[in-house]
Amino acid sequence: MSMFASDLVVIGAGPVGLYAAYYAGFRGLSTTVVDALPEVGGQISAMYPEKPIYDIAGFPAVLGRDLVAALKEQADRFSPGYVLGERADGLVRDDDGALTVTTAAGTAIRCRSVVISGGIGAFTPRPLPVGADWHGRGLSYFVPSLEAHADQDVIVVGGGDSACDWALSLAPIARSVTLVHRRGAFRAHAHSVAQVMASAVEVITDAEVKQIGGTGQIEHVEINGPGGSIVRPAQAVIAALGFTANLGPIRQWGIDVQGNRHIPVDTAMSTNVPGVFAAGDITDYRGKVRLISVGFGEAATAVNNAAVLINPEEALFPGHSSDALPAPA
Repeated sequence: MSMFASDLVVIGAGPVGLYAAYYAGFRGLSTTVVDALPEVGGQISAMYPEKPIYDIAGFPAVLGRDLVAALKEQADRFSPGYVLGERADGLVRDDDGALTVTTAAGTAIRCRSVVISGGIGAFTPRPLPVGADWHGRGLSYFVPSLEAHADQDVIVVGGGDSACDWALSLAPIARSVTLVHRRGAFRAHAHSVAQVMASAVEVITDAEVKQIGGTGQIEHVEINGPGGSIVRPAQAVIAALGFTANLGPIRQWGIDVQGNRHIPVDTAMSTNVPGVFAAGDITDYRGKVRLISVGFGEAATAVNNAAVLINPEEALFPGHSSDALPAPA
């Protein structure tokens, strides 16, 4: 088991979690961010990194991936630790009142407070039935970098918004893009579907990936469609089949949970468990509005209240950042 300590643990590395990590650093707290996904960004990175977002204050429009990159850069000025690809599994209180968060992979982080910013829970990609042996060898469930697929033959599997977005984003970069959907109708927005149909993307409907082949890495894919089986060259398969979200072990931490997905909080963003706060889509209270912009404010409230809990001599109001000394580079 890997063990270390920090003042604060943030569970969830989406936009709200990253902003919480920044604010914790601004308050002088050492911070560790834990997320089940292997990269930061949460739902944005998993579902719509190439889509513009229009309701972030100060940005008329910002691509999802650019927002995530900026939030991480903002947080990284205070050098938070990241434990990625590990689901938060356990929470115990030590005799001295400190908390220890453990992950399913065996990491343990001793801390004084926790902020849960897990969105709607830990994301798990829906698996491609024939892809079990190919993950990491050309098969992926989202696209951290479009440039990684430059001049490749790419097969995108799925019929939702993510599948259409990936296909459209990759079309100008890849050698070829083939979109395979098992139904004739798409779940994606009609405008996105129309864009795909008008693009250079080859669309095969009422079809499924029957087999993946290659030596070491993916080299070709067999597709079973209305006209029988066809084989397409491929160096990458992106299975955009959606994600399941689950609060998982958090439900066993003694925290009140409503409807199996939301955590009630008070005006300080405190849960019913002392020292545990929550922010973002996972929270619930009268008048709650689930927007990223709301989550940012909740993250600041949660962290500032956690800071006072950790250091009682500190003031709740952090002061204005414009009056503070420059943050460490």
